[in-house]
Amino acid sequence: MATTLTKNAFRADHLGSFLRPPELLRMRAEKPGSPELRALEDREILRILAKQKELGFDIFTDGELRREGFMSDLVEAVDGFSSSDADARTWTNAQTKSRGNTQPLLDVVTAKITQKRRLTEYETAFLLKNSPGPVKMTLPSSNQFPAIAYRKGASEKAYPTYKPFLADVAAIIAGEMEALANEGVAYIQIDAPRYSYYLDEKWRTFLRTEYSDDLDGLLDEAIASDNLGFRQARKPGVILAIHLCRGNNKSNWYAQGGYDNIAEKVFNKLEVDRFLLEYDDERSGSFEPLRFVPKGKIVVLGLVTTKLGTLENADSLAKRIDAATKYLPLDQLALSPQCGFASMSSGNVIAENEQWAKMKLVHDVAKKVWG
Repeated sequence: MATTLTKNAFRADHLGSFLRPPELLRMRAEKPGSPELRALEDREILRILAKQKELGFDIFTDGELRREGFMSDLVEAVDGFSSSDADARTWTNAQTKSRGNTQPLLDVVTAKITQKRRLTEYETAFLLKNSPGPVKMTLPSSNQFPAIAYRKGASEKAYPTYKPFLADVAAIIAGEMEALANEGVAYIQIDAPRYSYYLDEKWRTFLRTEYSDDLDGLLDEAIASDNLGFRQARKPGVILAIHLCRGNNKSNWYAQGGYDNIAEKVFNKLEVDRFLLEYDDERSGSFEPLRFVPKGKIVVLGLVTTKLGTLENADSLAKRIDAATKYLPLDQLALSPQCGFASMSSGNVIAENEQWAKMKLVHDVAKKVWG
C-alpha cells in the first residue's frame, strides 16, 4: 500500500502555506479576481519558489498564496455554501494563552453542493510550469467540512444529516486528488485538523453530543472518507500525506492532547506514505504513540513552531529527533514546522524574516541529522 520512500525523500519538509505579503492582501481586498491580482500572485509565487530553492528544499509549493485559507479551494469551486459568523470553537492564543472566539467568517452548507470547476487547476498548472523541482499540492480533508460547515438549523434542507454531505465532499476531493496525481504532482498532502477532536476531551464531548456516542465508529468513518481520495490518487511516483494539527489561525489553537486516542487506528488504517504531526509543544503529548507507525511510513516531526517568532535551538531539535527514535527508527522520520505559517490568509503573528529563519533551521537540522 505505502510507497517505499528513498533516503532523500524530503527529510526537510514543510506544510505548504507561507505568509502573504501585505501588498497581496491589499490587492485581494481592493481588486478581487482582477488581472492585476493574478499578476501579483504570479510574481510573489515565483519569489516564494526561489526562496525555497535558496534555502535548500527539494519540494516546492506556491505557499497557498492564491487562497483565502486552507479550505477555500473547495468552497470557491462549488455552489451550495453561504457565509456565517457562527463559530462554536474557542481559540487559545499561543503567546498570551488567552482564550476567546476569533469569529472567523465561516462557509455553511445551505444547498446541495455542485461542483462548478476544478479546485486547484490554475494553481497546479502554474506550479508545474515554474517550480524548480517536485511540486507539493495541499487540499483540505473532506472530514473538515461536516465539523465546520454543517450547521443544524441551516443545513438540513440540503442534507438531512451530515453523512450525505460528507460523501459529496469526499467524492469531489478524491476526484481532485486523482487529477493531481495524473498531472504529475509528486506530493499530495491532505490537511486534517478535525482529527484533533478525538484528542481533546472537550471535543470528544462535542462529537458525542453532535454526532454519536460511538467515537470509534466516527473515527472509522473519517478514515474511510480520507482513504477514498488516497486510493484514487495512488500511483507510482506520487507521495501521499496527511497533516494532523490542533488549529492554526492567527497563532491561535483550539485543541490539545496527545495522539494516544487515535494512534493505532490512524497510523495503520490511513493509506498514506507520510504523517506530518504537530509536535512543537506540550499540547501534542509524547512521542510514545509513534510506536504504532508501521514500517514503510514516514513521520514528519513538526518540531518548529509557526505560531511564535522565537527561533528554536538546533541542538535541542536534534535531541528531540533522537528522543523520537526510541519509538520509530531514524530512517522513518523527517522534520518540518508544526503547521503552515498562514493556514488562513491573514497569517500567524510572525514576521516574514522569522518565517524564513525557521525554514532554514528545518533544512539545516535535517541535513545535519540525515546527511
